[in-house]
Amino acid sequence: MTTSSIPSQTPDKDWWRGAVIYQIYPRSYQDSNGDGIGDLKGITSRLQHVASLGADAIWISPFFKSPMKDFGYDVSDYRDIDPIFGDLADFDALIAEAHRLGIRVMIDLVISHSSDKHPWFVESRSSRDNPKGDWYVWADAKPDGTPPNNWLSIFGGTAWAWDPTRMQYYMHNFLTSQPDLNLHNPDVQDALLDMTRFWLERGVDGFRLDTINFYFHDKLLRDNPSLAPERRNASTAPAVNPYNFQEHLYDKNRPENLEFLKRFRAVMEEFPAIAAVGEVGDSQRGLEIVGEYTSGGDKMHMCYAFEFLAPDQLTPARVAEVQHAFAAAAPEGWACWAFSNHDVVRHISRWGADVADRDAYAKMLSSLLMSQRGSVCIYQGEELGLTEADIAFEDLQDPYGIQFWPEFKGRDGCRTPMVWEENAPQAGFSTAGTTWLPIPQDHRTRAVDTQAGRDGSVMEHYRRFLAFRRLHPAFAKGGIAFEPAQGNVLVFTREHGNERLLCMFNMGAMPATGGMPEGDWETLEGHGFEARRDGNTIELPAWGGFFARAA
Repeated sequence: MTTSSIPSQTPDKDWWRGAVIYQIYPRSYQDSNGDGIGDLKGITSRLQHVASLGADAIWISPFFKSPMKDFGYDVSDYRDIDPIFGDLADFDALIAEAHRLGIRVMIDLVISHSSDKHPWFVESRSSRDNPKGDWYVWADAKPDGTPPNNWLSIFGGTAWAWDPTRMQYYMHNFLTSQPDLNLHNPDVQDALLDMTRFWLERGVDGFRLDTINFYFHDKLLRDNPSLAPERRNASTAPAVNPYNFQEHLYDKNRPENLEFLKRFRAVMEEFPAIAAVGEVGDSQRGLEIVGEYTSGGDKMHMCYAFEFLAPDQLTPARVAEVQHAFAAAAPEGWACWAFSNHDVVRHISRWGADVADRDAYAKMLSSLLMSQRGSVCIYQGEELGLTEADIAFEDLQDPYGIQFWPEFKGRDGCRTPMVWEENAPQAGFSTAGTTWLPIPQDHRTRAVDTQAGRDGSVMEHYRRFLAFRRLHPAFAKGGIAFEPAQGNVLVFTREHGNERLLCMFNMGAMPATGGMPEGDWETLEGHGFEARRDGNTIELPAWGGFFARAA
């Protein structure tokens, strides 16, 4: 076991505020043993890439033992590594190498539900009166044999599955093989918190908490009310999913969660400089819940909702609207923003399907993301400007896509293997003849080796802008204030201490002109954009940016 820490660095309990976190989907990052699936040794071998970008931390999606029905988000042993990914010694080596490189490690905890193969559930379903009988959410059928209420699963259909041994239904917000844990039971909470300590003692620096607002259900099992069509929002579930037809008042978002999050935070406080980010999945109250979960300094350090992961087109008005809404909903809170992750269509495709110069578009969006108030998550391949892969139905692995095909193609298109070398077998990801998902040919031309050191590449722009960002603490820690809209030109300032920065982005496909706020502004260089300044007028190329500092 290792309890290593980042060398030559006094623990900074505030490191997470404004951090840039690089998300790694382990199945698809690097395969070290030739089986076509990425693993922990593969991640370790590629950490230099993350360090060269300038990220502060990595978030690794689940690698625990699992039947892989939902590719690791169905855990059967919270304290061990699935053999697909390696073993605990491989994880310890990964921690040690990351810390040597100055990178913090956050892991993905999935504690709203487990796999139905977890020993806890195997025991729980064996009878109604066993010691773990109420560790999961069990309920009797209605007199006519139908489920206890109208709750729905995100993966389609009822959120209840019948168990013939107990002659009861169990709740599953996701797949039937992912039963929901009953966190109303203090023994369940204690077991999950003990597991959290296990990973903290191994040296992890923090957590990403999956579906953090799903931890508790209504004890009375009350029906969710219906949702008027005009209030339906497809940010949490695809538009074809009837999950959107309900207001989820009782199957998640319960007030009891606040006390559990305080318990979770107290465990983290037993260790130096630990941080957690929670995923809030709710299409109506997402930012409000983020505000609740990050208030008071005694729950989550930061959370993210789905505002910037939704299909809604990104415009100057949308950026300002989201930041204003967050400030109103969470005045004490801190956001962690992302444009892409392992669950949504890559943002270059989601927003830029009709964009001609996708490289310029990708650079503008990356800098816009890293200029927002809040911490930032970058998803692997985003730094290459990767687009969503088009996966044939016969190659699909994701049960979500298989269920709703073809209207919703699932999440495989953003999960294809990382491309390292354009002309190597399997683009340098694996020596296997076949990889778990196919590698698109057009991704190969964007491989790391084609972009490294090439001035003007998307990857080099990420590196340059991250270095520029580190020079200016206002980006990481400062407040944000928006100027009046100027067509496609977004203008805002970031301020921290004695530093005030001006940020201007042309979010349009045509050159545009923007006016700077009154004041004496010094033009800043080194961020990768070119613009022409004439007094307080800035001429921005399509997808261009401009930065200045108050003199």
